[in-house]
Amino acid sequence: MENERKFTRRVFAVSDATGQTCQTVVQAALSQFTSGDITLETVARVRSRDQIEAVLQQAKAQSGVVVFTMVSTELRHMVTEMGMQLGVPTIDILGPILIRFSEMFEISPLAQPGLFRQLDSEYFRRIEAVDYTIKHDDGAGLTTLDQADIVLVGVSRTSKTPVSIYLAYRGCKVANVPLVPARPVPRELLRVPSRRVVALTISPDRLHLIRMERKRRLNHAALDDYIDPAQIRREVGFGNRLYHQQGWPVLDVTYKAIEETAAEVLRLVPDAAADHR
Repeated sequence: MENERKFTRRVFAVSDATGQTCQTVVQAALSQFTSGDITLETVARVRSRDQIEAVLQQAKAQSGVVVFTMVSTELRHMVTEMGMQLGVPTIDILGPILIRFSEMFEISPLAQPGLFRQLDSEYFRRIEAVDYTIKHDDGAGLTTLDQADIVLVGVSRTSKTPVSIYLAYRGCKVANVPLVPARPVPRELLRVPSRRVVALTISPDRLHLIRMERKRRLNHAALDDYIDPAQIRREVGFGNRLYHQQGWPVLDVTYKAIEETAAEVLRLVPDAAADHR
């Protein structure tokens, strides 16, 4: 009827974490209804009986519906029972799924609020780390070298790139800078605090074998100096002298696997290890 007053329906999305998951589910459901007289209110971090009672009383006063995502069994039961006592309709989103999974997998859920968002945040942090690391491979991106969690330094073929990528998947922003005796050491590298730099060294004989294999694969005549044993000894010596001058921790990667080298790097840069476990 034209004179009939419009009634605004209220939906409360209640969660013991940020409420974003609950809000997203409710919005997806509400998108199937054309009525514009439905309002959604998100109530986050509800973790006590008093908080539950307060939101249910508000829902009762406004003839609202409570939709909730609680990982705690106790809190879920509390919302359901109190809602029945107050006559407030409640809809449990996570509860049935958690119970069913628990039965199927024969394990108990962690009941840790906000865990999904933490995992989501961890995922994007690793993506950011990988993106940074790729953009700072082999001396690239020197202008933002100061943003690196770890900077690896070494002559060519000392595993800088694979170790960098491995650490990036652990969530570390890693830059690697090659050392070439004929070129000046980048000023940006010398400005990086020594506690974030790890210098990679290797035995000249082992490096000679690695470079010989690379030349064989590439079949490139211009690499003759690159595999010259005397030149290799000069390069390694140049690097070791620079490492000593700068006070950088030195890691010998001779015969070390990538995983082993990465673990040692994290040991030498404790701040990065603590932040990216």
